[in-house]
Amino acid sequence: MTPANFHEVRFPTAISRGASGGPTRRTDVVVLGSGHEERNARWADSRRSYNAGYGVRTMDDLHAVIAFFEERRGQLYGFRWKDMTDFRSVSPGLATSAMDQIIGVGDGAVSTFKLVTTYGGAHAPYVRQISKPVAGTVAIAVDGVPLTEGSDFTLDPVSGSVAFSANVIPGAGAVVTAGYEFDTPVRFATDRLEINFDCVTHGAIPAIPVTEILI
Repeated sequence: MTPANFHEVRFPTAISRGASGGPTRRTDVVVLGSGHEERNARWADSRRSYNAGYGVRTMDDLHAVIAFFEERRGQLYGFRWKDMTDFRSVSPGLATSAMDQIIGVGDGAVSTFKLVTTYGGAHAPYVRQISKPVAGTVAIAVDGVPLTEGSDFTLDPVSGSVAFSANVIPGAGAVVTAGYEFDTPVRFATDRLEINFDCVTHGAIPAIPVTEILI
């Protein structure tokens, strides 16, 4: 279910394509008297942040951002964001397939699985919950056998949950895989847009901060 303070609408992709940003983590580092360090992760999950201002090229872009900002009431309502560096279950330049990501292992009883993406592998893989898949892009397979959306499974595009039909619930030990495109849930990180009206013609970059929200 979409939270009441989240709008299922994507920030203009033509503008976000030129944005800057990426994942952030919060780590406490204590340097001991011996010179050794103790490090502790304060956040279990990373949070992405962006500056949409880098994607503004024209006055029409500025107008589109202002309209979008006003409809979201600043920081009040979240929205979808397409991160051009990380929006598929594989690298952005590759085509998705139903075998891209392992999202669970069946036990013959559980019928609902959440979409996830795993980063890394050998040392400390990080599993990220995907809560905003793009409808129409999700492919599912069980033990390598592709399934059909609608008859074999249904997707909740606002939560990232995949529900299997009763006759195809994954059996014990069956590996469930998925391929998909997804958006990042975000909000504006300010209630004020500070925009110089000459920014486009003079090359200045307006600050339009956007931050990921966990859903």
